[in-house]
Amino acid sequence: MAQARTSQTFRSRTLRSVALLTSSVLAVPALAGCGADEEELTGRAAAQDIAQTVRQKVGEGGTLRWAVDAMPTTLNAFQADADAATARVAQAVLPALFTLDPKGRPQRNPDFLESAEVIEREPKQVVLYKLNQKAVWSDGREIGAPDFVSQWRALSGQNTAFWTARNAGYDRIEEIQKGANDLEVRVTFKKPYADWRSLFTPLYPKDVTGAPNAFNDGARNTIKATAGPFILGAVDRKKKDVTLVRNPRWWGDQPKLDALVLSAVPRDKRAGALASGKVDVAEVDRATADRIALAVRNKSTGGQLPGHGPAAAQTPAKALKSWALANGSDEEAAEIAQAAREQTAEAIERYAVEQAGLRGFAVRKTLEPAYTQLALNGESGPLADDRVRRAVARALDRKELAEIVLRPLGLPATPPGSHLALEGQRAYTDNSGALGEQNTQEAQALLADAGWTPGGAVKKPAPAKAGPSGSASASPSEGAEDSSDGKAPGPEAAAGAAKKRQDGASQDGLYIVGDEGADGTRVLAPAPVSYEDLSVQSRVMAADAEDGKDEKDEKKAPGKGAAGAYAPAGTAAPVAAGGRVGKDGKALSLRFVLPSGPGSESLRAVGERIAQMLKRIGVQTQITKVSDESYFRDHIASGQYDLALYSWPATAYPATDARPIYAKPEPASDGSLLVEQNYTRVGTDYIDQLFDQAAGELDEDEARDLVRRADARIWAAAGSIPLYQRPELVATRPAVLNAGAFGFATPRFQDIGFTVAAAKKAGPPPVLPKPSPTGEAGAESEDASSEEDE
Repeated sequence: MAQARTSQTFRSRTLRSVALLTSSVLAVPALAGCGADEEELTGRAAAQDIAQTVRQKVGEGGTLRWAVDAMPTTLNAFQADADAATARVAQAVLPALFTLDPKGRPQRNPDFLESAEVIEREPKQVVLYKLNQKAVWSDGREIGAPDFVSQWRALSGQNTAFWTARNAGYDRIEEIQKGANDLEVRVTFKKPYADWRSLFTPLYPKDVTGAPNAFNDGARNTIKATAGPFILGAVDRKKKDVTLVRNPRWWGDQPKLDALVLSAVPRDKRAGALASGKVDVAEVDRATADRIALAVRNKSTGGQLPGHGPAAAQTPAKALKSWALANGSDEEAAEIAQAAREQTAEAIERYAVEQAGLRGFAVRKTLEPAYTQLALNGESGPLADDRVRRAVARALDRKELAEIVLRPLGLPATPPGSHLALEGQRAYTDNSGALGEQNTQEAQALLADAGWTPGGAVKKPAPAKAGPSGSASASPSEGAEDSSDGKAPGPEAAAGAAKKRQDGASQDGLYIVGDEGADGTRVLAPAPVSYEDLSVQSRVMAADAEDGKDEKDEKKAPGKGAAGAYAPAGTAAPVAAGGRVGKDGKALSLRFVLPSGPGSESLRAVGERIAQMLKRIGVQTQITKVSDESYFRDHIASGQYDLALYSWPATAYPATDARPIYAKPEPASDGSLLVEQNYTRVGTDYIDQLFDQAAGELDEDEARDLVRRADARIWAAAGSIPLYQRPELVATRPAVLNAGAFGFATPRFQDIGFTVAAAKKAGPPPVLPKPSPTGEAGAESEDASSEEDE
């Protein structure tokens, strides 16, 4: 996304009819169609790292065990609780009409399609699909128009008995007919739809989508007919495994593996699972990747070095103290110390065993098709003012933040220039210039223009009172220390007070949920609220003509203040570095919510560096660290934050998939705020219009231009600041081929396998339940199987 990192599902919106703004002051780069070199315009996608090998050199046979975060809660990818494991199963066992290449661009899948193209644009858009004549479901039935019709009806939103998570695109279809023969499917749209390639992937059989009961309940635990290189073998919820086996009716390149087992392994348990041989492939965090690198580098020492692992905490002084306590005369203390020593010894031994096992792995790495952003909640408070949001954004050195995460991994640390595409994709262009680069002076001037000034944090003194001699005696300002003799504080006291204020600014507001302070009070996270509790966003983005002033007016004139800050003459001077800004006696302080769990170390490091950058422009941050479980649900989605870090996945269809993330929130009849997935609560009517136009534009160059213009507007609104593309780290055995860090590309499961030597040593395929009459190799085990029988 604690982060929104898995593929998201999106609900369509009722399109609003709003007068289009005809002028545009935000410049976007020229399109490739205008003569520019495409790679220069779109950038270069990070390369895959999958030990890519031609099929002829991949061995036959073997079972690959692949770690997933959890058992799939449903096998229906169109339900709201579908997850990454659901998507992985669907990719291997169901038709995908279009797949993504390493540049994140959709490509026709020849295993299912001979062709697919728009054959008519007027009076209505018509797409003609010509299916591969060999394509059949695992029960032997031919894939055809009835499957397309059934899926359209289930996902169109017309029948509310189907519990669907999205209907985008399907709601634009008017009718589906058989073409000239059974292998042709003719789809007519009532409204033009640019992202038509996103439809019918995955494609479910009509047995699943034909009736609400089958769609809502039946497909949660099993799919009786599939059509991929693998079929569903068994779902064992006790062992937390999903087994996929070869599809005997598969017509394409035959799978190299006998079986593919998806095993649920939590992220913090993956080092042990890899070392013990439970899994062969697992996405890992940086800590586990570092352990593997250490194990490989130091094979002669069992994969360990002094100062690493549990032994790192055992300094000579601590070891001596522990021994003294364990052998002391205080029996109770000795018993506690002995137990602690035993636990430490066990941890050191377990770590050593795991390190020995990790020597047999390699770490594949690339950039994941997802980016991490700083989200600025613009619903209320200081960040409802777009000038304050822009000031925060202009204070950030995005390159430095990206390097914190990516440089130690040897990955490119170029900050993303787009919210709607990543480097290599056709829609990508660096539009960050619409906001501007990091500039402390301009950020300070923006704050001053919004009324947040250095003197604004100090409360006005009380009215002067006449002293004994009739002279005025000003009362000390808040926070100043009184001198016992009534004299003004001397230089040393003033310096001490200044240092105290400076220290306080750096330490105040660092809260960890559940920690207790010296006074015994417990600091709690903000209370969760429902969407109904949210008020209507208090500030609407400025009109097009207002937020896009002429560039030459923004530049600095001699003696007239900072460039680009829109600060009028007479605005208070910017804050000195390290000072505080405020308004009406209140300092500018923002709630910064971060996850506290293992695996979020990089997020916390980035968050703390952001807090330091904001301090330079006088903005304080109150960092609150909350559990991973509540981070997104209770804080991001509910709007209980000012600043937060979370991720969004990239998509090949931004006009459809990204619109709910940036759509302008709307007030509901009950006074609540409908935000869809726009958790920053920042949006404009014009951005929505550009998305709507892009979704209906069939000219690909024109559609890309509209997406780029929308992205420039999103940058200017400063509700979301992309910081870095996430790293993708995957541990694999060196004998595993064509698997690892895929990046954008859809895995080609039939090509994944082992080296020839490793495949020869592989054991027999797993024993599965007796095949069912439908042709499937197995079914749901435990309670789910009985539910299916009923």
